[in-house]
Amino acid sequence: MTDHTGRASLEKAKLYAVAREFEQLRSEIVRTYRQRSLPDLVTASHHLGALTGLVKDLSDEVLFRAIDTDPGLDFGPVIAAYTSASAPAGCAMNTYTEAFEQLGFLRKYAEALTSADLRDARQAAFDVVQDRLDLTVDSLQETVVVLRCAADRIDGTPPRVLAALSRSARPANSIYRVPAKLPVAEPIRLAYMPASHYAR
Repeated sequence: MTDHTGRASLEKAKLYAVAREFEQLRSEIVRTYRQRSLPDLVTASHHLGALTGLVKDLSDEVLFRAIDTDPGLDFGPVIAAYTSASAPAGCAMNTYTEAFEQLGFLRKYAEALTSADLRDARQAAFDVVQDRLDLTVDSLQETVVVLRCAADRIDGTPPRVLAALSRSARPANSIYRVPAKLPVAEPIRLAYMPASHYAR
C-alpha cells in the first residue's frame, strides 16, 4: 500500500494557492475603478480572460481528483471545496461580463454627438458597470473565503495514525481512507474420514 503521508498538506497548499490567485485578481480589479472612473476595455479584457482561466482551473482541479482511483485516498473534501468555490466564482464571471458589455457600449458611443438621451444612456451604463464590478469583487472575496476555509478544515492526520483511531474518533474531513481489515483466516479443518472397510 502506498504511503500517502503529506498528501493532505499538498492539497491544503494547493487550495491556498488557488485562493491567492483569486485574491490577486480581486485586488487588480479593485484598483481599476473609482467612484468617477472605470477600467478601459483593454484592462477589462485582460481581467475577463484571467477570471475565465481561474474558473476553468477550478473545474480542472475537480476533474484531476474525480478520475483518481487510488484506494488510499478520498478526495471528497477537496472536491467539495472546489465545487463550492465554483458558484461564487461563476457569479463573478457573470457579473464581470455584464460590466464588460456596458464598457463596450460606452466605447461605441464615446465620440458620438451628445444628446440628452445619449447622456442618460451613458450614465446608466456607467452606473451598471460600477454596480457589476462591485458585485464581481464581492463574489471573488466569497470565492477566496470558501477555498481558505475548506483548506483550514482538511485534516492532516497521517494514514497510519488514522487507521489506529476508533471509527468514532476519525475526522470526517480527512482525505485518507482507512484500509479495510481482511477477515482473520480460520485454521483449515479436515473432515473426518472413516477408515476403509478394506483396510488390513
